Amino acid sequence: MELGSPIAVGNTAEIYLYENRIIKVFKDYLPKSEALYEATKQNIVYKSGLFVPKLVDVREINGKPAIVMEYIKGKTIGELLYENMEEAEYYMTLSVEVHQNIHSKSGESFEPMAEKLSRQIHAAPILQLDQKKTLIKRLELLSVDNKLCHGDFHFYNLIVSDNKVAIIDWVDASGGSRCADVYRTYLLLSQVSVKMADLYVSLYCEKSGLEKEEIFQWAPIIAGARLSENVTTERQERLLKIVNHNE
Repeated sequence: MELGSPIAVGNTAEIYLYENRIIKVFKDYLPKSEALYEATKQNIVYKSGLFVPKLVDVREINGKPAIVMEYIKGKTIGELLYENMEEAEYYMTLSVEVHQNIHSKSGESFEPMAEKLSRQIHAAPILQLDQKKTLIKRLELLSVDNKLCHGDFHFYNLIVSDNKVAIIDWVDASGGSRCADVYRTYLLLSQVSVKMADLYVSLYCEKSGLEKEEIFQWAPIIAGARLSENVTTERQERLLKIVNHNE
């Protein structure tokens, strides 16, 4: 099957637009079950009433696992921000509202966040055993909520279409703390701009009634878990500094 050139390339998959469908083709190193795993999550979210692409099919394409889904035409908030930075607060406020809408849903049907983060912390090769034990103990104390959390909520996973915002890329979704999910967004945004990341957290707190301290108490846990991801754009030194500063 000839898909042409991808319209986007991520760490785990290549994205194609083919016959008015989006096809997400996973990379060779991932297990065959990866496509079904992500599709199942996306389908549950779709049924919850959130605006996400409708699942069409899960299949193999050219020997690789793939998801076929509805094509939602539009631009990501990341693209819109890049084109019009003077509207940054507007787009971040819009993103916060979408994030809060996600957190209004139950995480009961998803993997518990505590299990996911614990597994990632244990898998982080750069962390020492005593650091892992400290992070896990802290995680156990904080894991008391069960909200739907996206797990990778950033501006390029939000597509503005017909005055609505579609949310994509649900592979990291779990049931847990909205504070942890917001800190994860802070961590991702602060790679590019600490000022923008701070504004995002401030807006979320303003609209939710949360305190910044409730969000930032998750900092060492989320940073420690991210050390297992082997993301080329992330600096291990930055993450270790967050882990060590908050021990």
